[in-house]
Amino acid sequence: MKPVIQEEITGCGIANVAALVGVTYKQAKAVANSLGIFAEDRRLWSETHHVRTLLRQFGLDASPDESLFQSWESLPTLALLSTRWHLEQGRPFWHWAVFWRGPRGPVVLDSKKALASHVRTDFWRIRPKWFIEVHRTQKSAPTNW
Repeated sequence: MKPVIQEEITGCGIANVAALVGVTYKQAKAVANSLGIFAEDRRLWSETHHVRTLLRQFGLDASPDESLFQSWESLPTLALLSTRWHLEQGRPFWHWAVFWRGPRGPVVLDSKKALASHVRTDFWRIRPKWFIEVHRTQKSAPTNW
């Protein structure tokens, strides 16, 4: 699995779904837009249903609830993380990232354009608030995880 860099400052949800399914940002954005999901919509990084809808469209399933982050060791094989969680005028916002227990060990795939490396192992710097476990369905998920 490879990280996909977000092409819009608010496109982390789209970029991370693209990474999970192995498509480009442009391809994931086209599918998202056809579903009425746009990076400019602040709900994309303040609510979870848009990302869940996009995951389903690509043949992935997400756990129905968010689980509080306890430790890196307790995370499932594959999850979307809420990082940089904060409140703005009483409304929660976060940055999406992917946690993956790959064949070379656990990593966080971070789509933020400004990062020197988008495959992160500096877990002590990343402070997830909660996560959503991601599962493959029968449709069309990649086989490299």
